[in-house]
Amino acid sequence: MRIAEAAEACGLSAHTIRFYEKSGMLPEIVRGADGHRHFTRRDVEWLTLLYWLRETGMPLKQMRRFTELAKAGDAGIAERRQILANHSDTLKAKRAVIEKCESVLAIKVASYGPVEDEDTS
Repeated sequence: MRIAEAAEACGLSAHTIRFYEKSGMLPEIVRGADGHRHFTRRDVEWLTLLYWLRETGMPLKQMRRFTELAKAGDAGIAERRQILANHSDTLKAKRAVIEKCESVLAIKVASYGPVEDEDTS
């Protein structure tokens, strides 16, 4: 599939895909005789993973390291697992903060009393 189709399938923009490719975070992308990139299903799966890592706040530096390890094959599995586990812990901590914020806001909203219908005529 072409870059526009890959972008639609994984949620990234074509610009971001090109950036990730230039940054070395993608596997070798095959190009056709016309010079256009041709993405495989596996490429799109990798792009989708990168999308979610970034969407959940993983820094680009960590994403690059994760990619380097993935390209190294089985030798990097333990460190890749640790990177993902650390990121999961970070997400859990952020979720706890957001839930606390939501509780505080709910209390504040309730402190204003019931909502009254205002006559706007």
